[in-house]
Amino acid sequence: MPEPKAAMAAVCRPDECLAEDWLAFLGHRWNALLLWHLSGGPRRYSELQALLPRISPKVLTDRIAGLTRRNLVQRTETNTYPREVTYRLTARGEALRTILSELYDWAADVVHEDALAVPQAAEGAR
Repeated sequence: MPEPKAAMAAVCRPDECLAEDWLAFLGHRWNALLLWHLSGGPRRYSELQALLPRISPKVLTDRIAGLTRRNLVQRTETNTYPREVTYRLTARGEALRTILSELYDWAADVVHEDALAVPQAAEGAR
């Protein structure tokens, strides 16, 4: 019987474990958020910047380039004037949509639970 993936991860050396590399990459600030926003369809640079107002233009450019290098995002440029550049998820990026959606739902539940717990904690302090 094959060993479960979780058990294999426990014995994986960090310098050899591709899953750890991908998890670290996706956990890097902005990467998952960019993928999340692109999961709604193609977006222009200015749209991404508006959706993430705290990201600097340099970091946004760097993060998009990293996602493109890992074949998660595709850059498409038109031959029109003015030039129009859009970014969309590749098939590999689309495969993360379910995972990102579940993570978003989980985070929303946690925030909701925490918001409900704060008034109860305040009442207990009285």
